[in-house]
Amino acid sequence: MKFVCLGYLDENKFANLSEEEGQKMMNACFDYDDELRRKGHFLGGEALDWSRKAVTLRTKNGQVEVTDGPYAETKEILGGILLLEARDINHAISLMSAHPGVKVGPFEIRPADEQINRLIAERGARLNTAQA
Repeated sequence: MKFVCLGYLDENKFANLSEEEGQKMMNACFDYDDELRRKGHFLGGEALDWSRKAVTLRTKNGQVEVTDGPYAETKEILGGILLLEARDINHAISLMSAHPGVKVGPFEIRPADEQINRLIAERGARLNTAQA
């Protein structure tokens, strides 16, 4: 099964780490990601830039409104996404519990919606075929 792991972090806490401490944390995360890769669990991921560079879109009175920053007012901000292959949710929990990133913020683990993702892939394939 595919799981989407949303990694959150307290940006202020992370920004207050020394350069050496921050690099040590990142290296520990990268090392664990490599371990997940070697065992066939790491499917991909994306790190996100600071939330102050984000914008949020919402519809208000039929118009799209753009707001600086993330929508939620919270201390912990979405910092990255990791795609994980695991047998089931308990296996995903076990794998991510050992991730060093848990030390700087929580991970939310959700099963990927295979039905919707299959529809997305089929549409992409049809568009690629039509453009060829």
